[in-house]
Amino acid sequence: MLEILENITGRLPGLIQEANFEGANIVLYTKNEQFFKNDNGKIREIVNDLKKRIELRADTKLLKDKDEVEAKIREIVPADAEITEFFFDFHRSIITIEAKRPGMVIGKQGSILEEIRKETMWTPQIQRSSAIKSKITDNIRSVLYAKNTERRKFLHSVGEKIYSSWTQEKSDGWSRVTILGGGRQVGRSCFLLQTENSRVLLDCGIDVASEGKNKFPVLNVPEFNISELDAVILSHAHLDHSGLLPYLYKMGYEGPTYMTAPTRDISSLLALDFIGVSYKQAVAPLFSSTDVKELVKKTICLNYGEVTDITPDIRITFYNAGHVLGSSQVHINIGNGSHNFVYSGDMKYGKTRLLDPAVNRFPRVESIQMESTYGGKNDVLPSREITEKKFTDLVKATIERGGKVLLPELGLGHAQETMLRVEEAMRTGELPNVPMYVDGMIWDINAIHTAYPDFLSAKVRNQLFQDNNPFTSSVFKRVGSPHERKEVIEGGPCIVIATSGMLVGGASVEYLKNFAENKDNLLILSCYQGPGSVGRELQEGARHVKIEDDGMMKNLDVNMQVELINGLSPHSGRNELINYIKNMQPRPKKIIINHGEVSKSLDLASSLYKANRIETVVPRGLETLRLR
Repeated sequence: MLEILENITGRLPGLIQEANFEGANIVLYTKNEQFFKNDNGKIREIVNDLKKRIELRADTKLLKDKDEVEAKIREIVPADAEITEFFFDFHRSIITIEAKRPGMVIGKQGSILEEIRKETMWTPQIQRSSAIKSKITDNIRSVLYAKNTERRKFLHSVGEKIYSSWTQEKSDGWSRVTILGGGRQVGRSCFLLQTENSRVLLDCGIDVASEGKNKFPVLNVPEFNISELDAVILSHAHLDHSGLLPYLYKMGYEGPTYMTAPTRDISSLLALDFIGVSYKQAVAPLFSSTDVKELVKKTICLNYGEVTDITPDIRITFYNAGHVLGSSQVHINIGNGSHNFVYSGDMKYGKTRLLDPAVNRFPRVESIQMESTYGGKNDVLPSREITEKKFTDLVKATIERGGKVLLPELGLGHAQETMLRVEEAMRTGELPNVPMYVDGMIWDINAIHTAYPDFLSAKVRNQLFQDNNPFTSSVFKRVGSPHERKEVIEGGPCIVIATSGMLVGGASVEYLKNFAENKDNLLILSCYQGPGSVGRELQEGARHVKIEDDGMMKNLDVNMQVELINGLSPHSGRNELINYIKNMQPRPKKIIINHGEVSKSLDLASSLYKANRIETVVPRGLETLRLR
């Protein structure tokens, strides 16, 4: 295990005081100031030989005082960069600089960063400030930068496991995936990937619309042993993929969870909200905020295209999934390239206002696992243009007759897409200029979007860079208290966007109670409605539903107009799913269908097989499929 570190330090005699792992990366610490400032290409030579990411940092004895460092950085960096915060990780010799314009901190080809490094001896990292103030992002960062010795020890232990068999030949033996949740259903996605040497969990979600044992993945099976789990990979933040992750840490899991940085922030927010909703429903939450903190501490974040080993025989790369901010398709290289498996999570193979379309070109692919949420023969979604016109026509008619519009949303993805459309429509005069009230966690999720523009579409990214941020438009009004919610309910025509999207708890139910009886009001259902949810009942034409009110179930008559709009879904429609495989490079040999109601999954599988003559399977829950 330590051979690789000895190999490196042996090539740099007397120059390296300490060598550690940070996950799959290797960090060298030196007390030699001249070598730190100019290694004459020696580190690059070793990187080229070993094909590993290696970073040289200054030993803590070389680090300049914090106050001196802050002053020096403000002297070096132009004031227009608007530095907002410094975070010092003393034990890893890292300073994180948070700024509104990070490009001005980086400089041309990293010139300013390099000057900071040489002048202060700290290794600088850059983080964009959120354009919207959010307590959740502040709390997450405080957790990440607190108790840095723990973080350093944790990352080193991860690296020790990854490199435990570095000198051994990589296995090209068997690999298989077991469906612990998400087979022939939407919700509780959870898949166990096993090789001869590794156990990796792909997502661990809940089914928000179900009750009882069907709400959670099935973890009490012989294949799953939390003490043997090497890593978890989270594709994106929606609760049906991320909701049970903090519970794993409560159960005793101590390993890493790999995800993108936006997914870390949003999944933490959704987990904390899940705890709050449980208390409101007088139900003991599955996990506590302490467990969420443990998850945050043990995340390892990757950017799209960044390759990393996660076990001795598994290497992963994230690719854009086009679904929600930070959502990823996971390319998994098993063994010595013996099998390449793509777990696509939820994906959108079509351009939206918010995101670029899902990638479907990979270095190598033998098998792929993909969703079928809208894979049925009747799930041909209309174009975005047609959908947006229908949306604006419905909203305009409602406002003109003095009504209110309720948009229940999941909070992540479609909510932001809708807000971008409303902002443009009001700016161009397509819609009357009435307030759009934002209730629930959507506001904090918007804040996270503004902190990670590199994950957004080119158009929105440019708007943010040019200080024309659509998320901070005066059109949007935050609702932050019951008193403010009461003012919205009693006020005039408006648009309200609120969680939850399936009308199962959350602020959207409060508005439904008050808007439902007035026929001038409008309810637009635009996200997936799970079986058994109030949203699903209304989608199927119900005009009398039962909702929770002060801990009791109450009958509610729904006289307001109810409309279903699917064309703005962050999921791929049937044609997009078919074209995703049709245009995929290289062509997979096996397609595994999951994340869809039974009829839709089977229908999509049949169509993909007929069109491509590729083996296509639709596993049930608890089935195990051999990949190789």
